[in-house]
Amino acid sequence: MGFKRSSGILLHPTSLPGPDGIGDLGPEAYRWIDFLEECGCKLWQILPLGPTGYGDSPYQCFSAFAGNPILISPFLLQDQGLLKIEDLKDRPQLPDQKVDFGAVIFWKNRILDLAYLHFTQDKNPAIQKEYQSFCKSESDWLDDFALFMAIKEDQGGVAWHQWRDDFRLRNEKALQVFRASHKPEIEKQKFRQYLFSIQWNQLRAYAHKKNITIIGDIPIFVAFDSADAWAHPELFHLDENRLPTSVAGVPPDYFSPTGQLWGNPLYRWDVHKAQGYSWWLNRIRSVLKSVDIIRLDHFRGFAGYWEIPYGSPTAETGKWRKGPGKAIFKAFENEFKSLPIIAEDLGEITPDVVELRETFHLPGMKVLQFAFSTDAEEPFLPHNYLPNCVVYTGTHDNDTTLGWYKTAPEEERDFCRRYLARSGEDISWDLIRAGWSSTAVFAIAPLQDLLSLDTEARMNFPGKPAGNWGWRFLSSDLSPYLLERMQEMNTLYRR
Repeated sequence: MGFKRSSGILLHPTSLPGPDGIGDLGPEAYRWIDFLEECGCKLWQILPLGPTGYGDSPYQCFSAFAGNPILISPFLLQDQGLLKIEDLKDRPQLPDQKVDFGAVIFWKNRILDLAYLHFTQDKNPAIQKEYQSFCKSESDWLDDFALFMAIKEDQGGVAWHQWRDDFRLRNEKALQVFRASHKPEIEKQKFRQYLFSIQWNQLRAYAHKKNITIIGDIPIFVAFDSADAWAHPELFHLDENRLPTSVAGVPPDYFSPTGQLWGNPLYRWDVHKAQGYSWWLNRIRSVLKSVDIIRLDHFRGFAGYWEIPYGSPTAETGKWRKGPGKAIFKAFENEFKSLPIIAEDLGEITPDVVELRETFHLPGMKVLQFAFSTDAEEPFLPHNYLPNCVVYTGTHDNDTTLGWYKTAPEEERDFCRRYLARSGEDISWDLIRAGWSSTAVFAIAPLQDLLSLDTEARMNFPGKPAGNWGWRFLSSDLSPYLLERMQEMNTLYRR
């Protein structure tokens, strides 16, 4: 797909301001899109939008198809007549610069339950009709997901491999009995997905009106504790008890001496191939209903992936396995013609990964924080870019640029200063300028770097199981000065 030279900001909706302890799809999201338009940025990059589970990571979701209900805006539910003013009168005092996920989930679930109650009592014909239509059009994933979440609630929230045998193994008779006896609990889950879909689609339509393109994210693997693994065990390496036989991760490297043990179940690519990659085609189709361009996370896993025996304490014991390679991308191309995909080609990149990316003309990623540790041959340095790439100052997995610079070895900092011909006193904007002025078709920075924030604003620390994903900004952070500065960058470098 031919991308046009432009720029954008990486910001997940959870980081938006707002009164409910977490960013959502309400008024502040619309203000954010206005800010992007005013400063001349044409791209908004987000993280996966799915319902998060343990650790609150958008990369470990209960479904590859569903939306995250805690992003639903209570304010917009009021507008829709699904909440009354008194429903919000005992809103708890929640922090405004950090997400307290436990408290937020408790509060949002209460609000969403009230909205569902009003929906069942008020019988608004327009909403009823729209809801029925949504359930019908999304039934291929929605029915399994709603059933999965209702059983999970019934089983005390534990992962599905700890459920009663007949639920875990999907005994049809047991599931029929459960569906009949837990209809409201199942419908409630479907209704939350309808609300998310309505609010997100309206926001996306507004973004398009303002000429903002949304870049979404598909994690290559799904969580083990997901409706996908439970409903389609044949697509994954699971044994007769539905436990994984092998799991995903990456091998030991310079950053991690024992590698990274992610624990996601691995795909049975032979089964996917035999089915014409239909599950993957449905997944891409579903995500393209929500976003315009997809960042394909861990792209290298399509060429070859690291297989770790289930139960291994670290990722050291794994071995490389061949991925689906060109066959799956040919299937994507046949279905979608152009491929609006950015390949996240970071990490241990071998010639087969480069060949796969180049065969389908997919732009790869360049991260400026990685550029200064070697010499002028370093592929992450701007003078080595070809235009078909996307440059980032840093990503959600990196420290902020200021945090990186403060802790980098002095020789790296020295090379950085000499390369950029800057003192390093304004390092976040030095890297923004370097990215924006490069030949890369897209230049993107996390909002934290525009705000020149330190490590405390870091979004995620890979390998750290808790305390991530919580950073938020305040409305006042989007100052006239910041707006002018960004406008200047976009004007100077024709972004």
